[in-house]
Parts: sequence; structure tokens; C-alpha cells
Amino acid sequence: MFAVTGASGQLGRLIVERLLETVCADQIVAAVRNPAKVADLAERGVLVREADYTRPATLRTALHGVDKLLLISSTEVSGRVPLHAAVVDAARAAGVGLLAYTSMLHADTSPARLAVEHRQTEAIIRASGLPAVFLRNGWYIENHLMALPAVLEHGAFVGAAKDGRFSSAARADYAAAAAVVLTGQGYAGRVLELAADEAFTMDDLAAEVGRQSGKTIVYNDLPADAYEAVLAGAGLPQDLAALLADADVAASHGALFDDSGTLAGLIGRPTTPMTSLVSAALRA
Repeated sequence: MFAVTGASGQLGRLIVERLLETVCADQIVAAVRNPAKVADLAERGVLVREADYTRPATLRTALHGVDKLLLISSTEVSGRVPLHAAVVDAARAAGVGLLAYTSMLHADTSPARLAVEHRQTEAIIRASGLPAVFLRNGWYIENHLMALPAVLEHGAFVGAAKDGRFSSAARADYAAAAAVVLTGQGYAGRVLELAADEAFTMDDLAAEVGRQSGKTIVYNDLPADAYEAVLAGAGLPQDLAALLADADVAASHGALFDDSGTLAGLIGRPTTPMTSLVSAALRA
């Protein structure tokens, strides 16, 4: 039996959908904080179980009978490590045969503050003795495009990444890789650095959005504190704004670049081009 935590989220739902292509619905557990959010999956035969990271008893119940578990990292900005540790403890108690964790690209060496909790979680998983695989996901292209309406209105992306290269991939590509790992064999003990085939700079992204939209779009690079202020002014919590600005600085030093081709190798096809995601975002 397979379980996916955070199955009501954007990545989690895509992973469940990929699993449904090859796995019977009654062999998939959608572990979620609010089961009502995945009522549609329950209607399709998926086993929906409450799994609240802050209530360990729900985790133990949710993982009963599970052989392979995908722990999708919590969306909490900070304080994620105890939440992840609670899932690891429940997985060990349930006798899970493989724990896959969605970590961050080059988490062991990344200077980004966002990588710290991923490193700590990886250490907890290793110490647990559970057979495990780390899916170190790069940035999502979709995240770059979240501000697209404002970009089109003002004619500019803003950031603090300088000419750093992003090996960002589509969320669906990471979901496909997770499904391959869960349903495959021989992944225990592996660390998989997952990133797109083609990297781009923010200047590249701005030029592509401009080309496809017919508008003049530029990239304005800012000092980290100025970019943090822009993000906070747009409504992001201050601590999240600080982490994202810091991640851009890390990207300027190569932290979000990878050319291993591991992601494409896992999914058996080239990763989705940035140009395709831009086209879809402009049509949305």
C-alpha cells in the first residue's frame, strides 16, 4: 500500500493522479489534515485518512498497513522539523518499508536558509533506520510565474538572483518522478537531485514572457533587502519574504542549478520546457 502526505496540495494531488495510472485506488492512501478537501479522491476509491502532523495519533492510524510512504515537506515557513519528525516516528512504528521525502536541491550543501530544515529532516530520517530515498526537488517553474499578472501589468519581473541559473522544472515532472520512485524498486538509500534539463536566468524568463505576450518585459535585479520589502509589500509574511529573498541570493551563487539529468532519466522523457509553462500561464 502507498501513502502520500499532503495529498490535498498541488504536488500531492498530482502524485496521487500519477499513482492512479498504475495502482488500484484502494492501494493508495491520501493522508491529509482535512479529508473533506479530497472528497473527490475518496469517491474514486482512494483511501482518505486524516493525518495531522501536530496530532501524532492521527499519523499512526493513517499509516496503518502502508508499505511505501511519500512525506511531502510541510508548507510551514519554519518549525517544520518537529512536524516531519512526527511522521518519521509514525512511519517507523507502522513498519513502513520505504520512506521517500521531498527535500530541496543540493540540500546538503545549499547556502539557502530554506535548505536548513531539509538537512535536519534528512538527518532525522537517516537516524530512524528506515529505508529511505531523498527526492531533492529544484524550484517549480510555476512558482516563477505566480506573479505573472503583475509582471504583465508593470512590464517587469523583480528578484535578487542576478544572473543565477534556475534548473526549475514543472510540478508535474516532479510528481511523475515521485510516482516512479514509489512504484519502482531499488531506490532505498539513494539521493536524487531532481531538476530540469534546461536552466534559465531571470533575464531569460523575462525575455520569453515578453516574446510570447508581445509586451516588453524586463528583469529588475534588486538588493536582497529591497526584494524582501517588495515581497512583504505584496502581502507575503515577513519571514517568508526573507526566506525567498535569501533563496534568490543563493541562486545567484548556483544553489538552484543542476545539470545531472536525473529527473528526465527517472520519468523517461525530457522535462517540460519553460516555454511550455509560460504559454500555459499566459492562456490561464
